[in-house]
Amino acid sequence: MASHNAAALEVPIMDALQEAATTAIHQCLDLSADDTVVIVTDDKREPIGKSLYATATDVTSDATILQYPPGSQHGEEPPEPVAAAMEEADAFLAPTTKSLSHTRARDTASTAGTRGATLPGITEEVFVTGLNADYREIQQHCETVYEQVAGAEEIRVTSPQGTDLTVRPGGREWHLDTGIIPDAGDFSNLPAGEVFVAPTTANGTYVVDGTMMPHGLLEPGARLEFEVEDGAVTRISDDAIQGQIETAAEDAGDAAYNLAELGIGTNVGVTELVGSVLLDEKAGGTVHIAIGDDAAIGGETEAPLHLDGILRDPTVYADGERIRLPSP
Repeated sequence: MASHNAAALEVPIMDALQEAATTAIHQCLDLSADDTVVIVTDDKREPIGKSLYATATDVTSDATILQYPPGSQHGEEPPEPVAAAMEEADAFLAPTTKSLSHTRARDTASTAGTRGATLPGITEEVFVTGLNADYREIQQHCETVYEQVAGAEEIRVTSPQGTDLTVRPGGREWHLDTGIIPDAGDFSNLPAGEVFVAPTTANGTYVVDGTMMPHGLLEPGARLEFEVEDGAVTRISDDAIQGQIETAAEDAGDAAYNLAELGIGTNVGVTELVGSVLLDEKAGGTVHIAIGDDAAIGGETEAPLHLDGILRDPTVYADGERIRLPSP
């Protein structure tokens, strides 16, 4: 009887995975019958990989799934046959334990014209929640936010928790992570939904009250405070985060303290934070601010960490004008 009940419980879970996979394959990837597609996954993300593969085979007869043991760190290169398959395919999706976003394999595939998305550290909960959305609507929200911030000389973020931070993009490009990747060479993370920039400088204070590693989702009332001067974080209220940055600074020096990113979440399908940075930083109406590496997002600082912290109730001004933030 117990095993029968367990099997019954698996049905809605599998249905939810297939619904999320349908969004990824049809809305995000816009897969067609003429496309070749490879699903790259690992032993810990097998159910997600299989759901994407099953949905892909309903569209094209040229679908492949490749599975390998989980990597030991983010950015570790996948096995050579995986890299070769990514480069040769028209499209790929990569739900893996460790991120393939900043690997040579992913970059080579994109340069070769393969469109696709990585889903780094994805869990079944995050997959279902983050893909249970209309990505065409998310794209519209991204474009609306972008129109309000692009070209602004100064962005100011405040919050009831004590945030008052001013950043200057300094001519650097704002990026739209819409999750819509229909064209050759297009690349995104999934779940998607943000507009972000690597500032040239920043000053002020920001207070994280949402999600930030290594803590995950903060308890109600908990706060992490950061002071920023001339683009560098100069004070951190939390010992664990301070320790991570000090360790990174042993190799990277002052680059580890770089104020790396200002991002605005646009995924209105995310109605509450769950403790996953991948998902929570996309939540509509939130802001996330990161410390460390920004070379991968249009900056010039290389560091062995990129620590995002999510702010729940921000107000954002572009050159003094309050912008409209998307909300669920």
